[in-house]
Amino acid sequence: MSSNIIPNTAYKEIMLSGHPMIDVRAPIEFDKGAFPSSSNYPLMQDSERQRVGTCYKNQGQDAAIALGHTLVKGEIKQQRVDAWLTFIKQNPNAYLYCFRGGLRSQLSQQWIKEAGIDIPYIEGGYKAMRQYLIDTIDNAPAKQPVFILSGITGSGKTDFLIQRSEAVDLEGLAHHRGSSFGRYHEGQPSQINFENQLAVALLKHQDRDERCLLLEDESFLIGRSAIPKAFYAGMQSANILVLEEPEETRLTRLLNEYVHKMHSGYVDRLGEEAGFSAFSDYLSQSITSIKKRLGGQLHDEFQSIISHALNVQLQQNDTQAHLEWISLLLTRYYDPMYQYQLEQKQARVIFKGSHQAMHEWLDNYKK
Repeated sequence: MSSNIIPNTAYKEIMLSGHPMIDVRAPIEFDKGAFPSSSNYPLMQDSERQRVGTCYKNQGQDAAIALGHTLVKGEIKQQRVDAWLTFIKQNPNAYLYCFRGGLRSQLSQQWIKEAGIDIPYIEGGYKAMRQYLIDTIDNAPAKQPVFILSGITGSGKTDFLIQRSEAVDLEGLAHHRGSSFGRYHEGQPSQINFENQLAVALLKHQDRDERCLLLEDESFLIGRSAIPKAFYAGMQSANILVLEEPEETRLTRLLNEYVHKMHSGYVDRLGEEAGFSAFSDYLSQSITSIKKRLGGQLHDEFQSIISHALNVQLQQNDTQAHLEWISLLLTRYYDPMYQYQLEQKQARVIFKGSHQAMHEWLDNYKK
């Protein structure tokens, strides 16, 4: 075995620095989850890996290794090595890893060395690094005081969080605003990638030695991204800070988020006509997603108001008509739900205030 191995004690430095890594696992493995600074240059493609895996189960390790060498040889092998060499030329300090830091890492390292470059592989591979990140998430709430930033829909919690160094933006990591209207144009990360990115964000937060950990008040699911259970449990016992904002400001913010940003995003991606159609579908589908909670009659009323607002926008290039359904959404759905939920947590609320007052409170907070 090569002595050029990066030990597991280096995991923290690797994640904090965003050290470039070659992931030699098959694409199907990489797509399920990888690390933010890793790039996939596989030793075996999915079909090759499947054949070798079947051979391993039926005939043992030696036969599987022999089959692997049969499948990846000659021109195919050279293509794989060339891809690694190109990446290493661009990232001379790169490391490589496979699933467990075993045969695939050692073989890839050997082939690269035969091409004239000695690159280290990471002890324990993906599996051990992934466990390190899971442990980081599970242990984070106990490492320092945790505050949960709550606030009625449209109060600007995300706008506030991104200005605070002690905050970790869960919705940003999940790429979802956490509500029925919360999806973005691009899809969400895989569950594993959401967790990996969360762990790296927490490691960086801890490395900054912040006075506290500030998180937005979230449901267990942010879109389809699930907050890890132990971390979520820590959030449920943390003290709460309530951000307060006038209704007019909330309406303006939500008009910008739900209408202006989403419409322009669809148009940028799809063109004027198809973009407007996709934007219309987004509004309609978002209301339909909460039909059971609204009830059929109120749902139909929303759809009618939205349809009217879309017609006005299309014909007059005026978005102000959307304020009618947004206002109704707040008074008939979001606000009552928020007030009910906050009442259940009232004992944990330690401060309420405007954006400015909240900034001052956190600035003055001491451990």
